[in-house]
Amino acid sequence: MYLKQIIQPELESLGFKVTLIENPILENCPFLIAERCEDPALPTVLCYGHGDVVFGDTANWREGLEPWQLIEENDRYYGRGTADNKGQHTINFAALEQVYIARGKKLGFNCKVLFEMGEEISSPGLAMIAEQYKEQLKADLFIASDGPRLSADKPTLFLGSRGCANFKLTINSRDQSYHSGNWGGLLSNPATQLANAIACLVDKRGSILVNGLKPPAISLTIREILSNIEPTNEINDPKIDLNWGEPDLTPAERLFAWNSLEVLAFTAGNPAKPINAIPPNASTICQLRFVVGTDIKNIIQHLEEHLKQHGFDNIQIEICGITAATRFDPTDPLVNWALSNIQKATDKKPTLLPNLGGSLPNDVFADILGLPTLWIPHSYPACGQHSVNEHMLKTIAYEGLNIMTHLFWSLGEQGLKLLQQHKYHQQHHAEK
Repeated sequence: MYLKQIIQPELESLGFKVTLIENPILENCPFLIAERCEDPALPTVLCYGHGDVVFGDTANWREGLEPWQLIEENDRYYGRGTADNKGQHTINFAALEQVYIARGKKLGFNCKVLFEMGEEISSPGLAMIAEQYKEQLKADLFIASDGPRLSADKPTLFLGSRGCANFKLTINSRDQSYHSGNWGGLLSNPATQLANAIACLVDKRGSILVNGLKPPAISLTIREILSNIEPTNEINDPKIDLNWGEPDLTPAERLFAWNSLEVLAFTAGNPAKPINAIPPNASTICQLRFVVGTDIKNIIQHLEEHLKQHGFDNIQIEICGITAATRFDPTDPLVNWALSNIQKATDKKPTLLPNLGGSLPNDVFADILGLPTLWIPHSYPACGQHSVNEHMLKTIAYEGLNIMTHLFWSLGEQGLKLLQQHKYHQQHHAEK
């Protein structure tokens, strides 16, 4: 409904040809591809957005707000999707419209749009659609908006995202529980074993102990980019634990240039109603957030070898899902072009992040479609994304509109020259 009733008419009013596509994997999560070709010789930009949102959680929004009604209050627009992602792609389409009108119903470049309705459930079918429609989605550059800025007052450009791998560890010791008084000290406790197994994967301060799950050393280029970045300074942000994570790294390096291993859940027995019995099994869900260069293809092998070295040969390992890590070259001329336009539009020095700390389906655009990826977010960390009272700041919305209008206008003026510089850089970089 959202794609057909909202997005399709909006794009068609700008001269786009729109195709609606059923999801090959999951019903009711369709895709939309829109194309506007002004001249095959001009640069082509691919844009992206998602129209799905997370659960509304109506009962827990504060009084006077509710997720399914847009409510304006002071500097905020409240409503589910205002930050993630409807508000963000609405800003980008408004910028396209401004350029389209100012240039006399022209953009000065070709534009394509890929929309999905399943990003919040890990984008089922998106990779298949990208493969199937690769020729139709062919472009020179990818520009989109999702996720938060570094902070509300810092216009931000990020070039990719950390990857995410969830895995389950399970110990099945026996078929049933046994009385802990009659059998305690005689029967192995799978929960105790699994707790110690976790402790051999990640230490008490959150540092990864499995060499195969660590990334390559942080490059001098990335260190320089992150040298003046503080990951959080918003009023509602939690206080950072400075002694947590990989030692000898700054907080910015830990978040944007290193891997983290988190325990998301641990189950043994019945936590709600524990009984005096040794549980028959135990399981945990862990998550590895990882950057480019991590040997993620062999994650099971690395875990098995490390666990066996520490005496744990009875643990079953199951991968629950993997999203790839991506990072566009921060030294590419396209990056400086984007940063320069952001600064002109805002009169602020923008923040460059090599990748987002979280995960996005950027591998579809970077790896499958082979595009340079530039993400310009129009939200901020305290926006309530995936939580109650989700909102977009008016100040960021207007600033974002200014940024995107500058970018799209500049692409129409300098696009061909910019792509030549990009291609030269790629060739020169490859030779090195």
